[in-house]
Amino acid sequence: MIPTCPEPIDEIREASRALVREFGFLDKTLAGTDLSPSAVHAVIELGLAGELTAKELSSRLTLEKSTISRLLRSLEDRGEVAASRREEDGRSYGLRLTDQGRATFEAVTSFGKEMVVEALPHLEAASPKDLASALHDYASALQTARTGVKPSSRSLGFEILEGYQTGMIGDVSALHARTHGPIVGNGPAFESVVSSAMAEFMPRIDHPLNNSWNVVEDRQIIASITIDGQDLGGNIAHLRWFILSERLRGKGLGKRLLAKALAHCETQGFDEIHLWTLKGLEPARALYERNGFSLVDEYEGDQWGRSVIEQKFVKKS
Repeated sequence: MIPTCPEPIDEIREASRALVREFGFLDKTLAGTDLSPSAVHAVIELGLAGELTAKELSSRLTLEKSTISRLLRSLEDRGEVAASRREEDGRSYGLRLTDQGRATFEAVTSFGKEMVVEALPHLEAASPKDLASALHDYASALQTARTGVKPSSRSLGFEILEGYQTGMIGDVSALHARTHGPIVGNGPAFESVVSSAMAEFMPRIDHPLNNSWNVVEDRQIIASITIDGQDLGGNIAHLRWFILSERLRGKGLGKRLLAKALAHCETQGFDEIHLWTLKGLEPARALYERNGFSLVDEYEGDQWGRSVIEQKFVKKS
């Protein structure tokens, strides 16, 4: 029975149908590719997450296990997706995009962004931010009605941008100072060390061995991670400046950022990945250890402004 209520149900349904048509979901292929809509969404989810199991992908796409199996088989046959046994659980397989899959993901992302950029100037009744919020709320409400469980904010997702972003040195240095200041001592010393090191790295960011991944909101970086493949030499990657705004904790963003950094290292064929961090950051340490890093050294350092216990973690290929 359809409830009688003052909400504009017919108008919402009409707008939803229009979105389906305008996005091209009624076509056999989507987003300027020769892939089906479900295959495009699979590529997008894998590209954003870095790695997922078939079960996780099935949940995100709300598709049955048999459908996901056929979909993944076709993407593997095309060379878009590859599966490998997970180190932390040898019984499950992780799915990642291949180089070809990454290229498809980038093409689909560019296609989607262009659609949004072309449409936004024609908005009349809402700002872009209000529109994004309303769409997220509607998607959340549909999911709640389907599952009976209200999704957490982590399901809304954040887009991760690759490479240099304007304001990156200042934003990431400030994030470190605000987050780790209580540990190393509030003051200019710590922030100056971080910003100086980033200033040295940024002219090298476009080198194939190096890269950075960032979450940007209102033109400001709110989460970041970097791989410096030249700093240490010896075919060793240096994982640097891994930081998230405190309000983003618990949303799965750290896992996604780290997955992208590790995928880059795998592609470049590094023998080892090294990182240095501060003792007491237990959630970060747990994330590192779940992804194959081991604590190899612990010592007292004073380069940040006052003496703190530093830790070195290493992941071997």
